[in-house]
Amino acid sequence: MKDEITITVTDQSGTLHTLVCPLEMGLTLKDICKAYDLPMEAMCGGMAMCATCHCYILKEEASLPDKNDVEEALLSELFNTQATSRLACQIYLTAQMDGLSIEIASN
Repeated sequence: MKDEITITVTDQSGTLHTLVCPLEMGLTLKDICKAYDLPMEAMCGGMAMCATCHCYILKEEASLPDKNDVEEALLSELFNTQATSRLACQIYLTAQMDGLSIEIASN
């Protein structure tokens, strides 16, 4: 079984970052963006309270977990949501997400 995956992240300035993500640590998409010092605010620290880790799924290689009610409610309050909007703190990295591509939303 794979112990790491690779995802690509486009930041707010359009710069593409390739992230190698270990899987054994139970990290979220937000955690790995912060670990790579990408410009994702995530003010609440991943508690699904602020929506400052808003991102767009550009290329979905894998099945992502469904949005829960809290994530749906937070996203509904944003003005710049799209059909592919997600909160990075609510997506735990799995082997099936290898090749995932996201864009960090502008606040």
